[in-house]
Amino acid sequence: MAGHSKWANIKHKKGAADQKRGKIFSRITKEIYIAVKNGGGGDTEQNATLRAAVIAARAANMPSSNVDRAIKKALGDSDTSTFEEIAYEGYGPEGVAILVETLTDNRNRTSGEIRYAFDRNCGNMAASGAVTWMFHRKSHFVITGEHADEDALLEIVIDAGAESIDVSDDIAEIWGAPDCFENISKALENAGITPEEANLARDPETSVEINDLKTALKILRLIDKLEDLDDAQAVYANFDLTDEVMEQLDL
Repeated sequence: MAGHSKWANIKHKKGAADQKRGKIFSRITKEIYIAVKNGGGGDTEQNATLRAAVIAARAANMPSSNVDRAIKKALGDSDTSTFEEIAYEGYGPEGVAILVETLTDNRNRTSGEIRYAFDRNCGNMAASGAVTWMFHRKSHFVITGEHADEDALLEIVIDAGAESIDVSDDIAEIWGAPDCFENISKALENAGITPEEANLARDPETSVEINDLKTALKILRLIDKLEDLDDAQAVYANFDLTDEVMEQLDL
């Protein structure tokens, strides 16, 4: 997908606000809880899913006390209620494909909220399988500031399994195969680099170019509404804003 770093730029500037941090911590706490409750236990050395969640927590500057509390709660929680991982699919303006990953203990509530967000923000739900096929799971890291140097990062992570590095406006995105997440994370840690984001994300294989400001605002509003839902863990979309639109958005 062209314009990886443009989207990282948008998310960095829009999502770094304090009001978003609580949502990020809540999402990671759920990931930790599920990783432990699904049988992997509370040892990061033995539980790769938990290890990935803890790395994501560190990247988000989530206090270690929050992480420890989430693990202890999951280990001692006798609650029989279960969370389900459900993906919802749909389209935004100009046919932009959107994939919403959720973690919910009430699928009826979540489905209703997702549908409402689509319907009220120029989008529409799609049948299962309509867009998932174009979003591929990959290791994903976002580096900001002085370390967002393509040549320097390439030397650090290429042997760890990185497949591509996209840099724009002091923001670098590193993509690699899903099973290379830990190796890339360790390579960055050994180099003294703490990523702004570290997760297993979805990377679309094609993108829709958006060259109109009004359309861009509609898409961003729809994504904002979906991301703000309590059960939404991640929202992915296959659009690419032109430089002209980026300038008009002041991003």
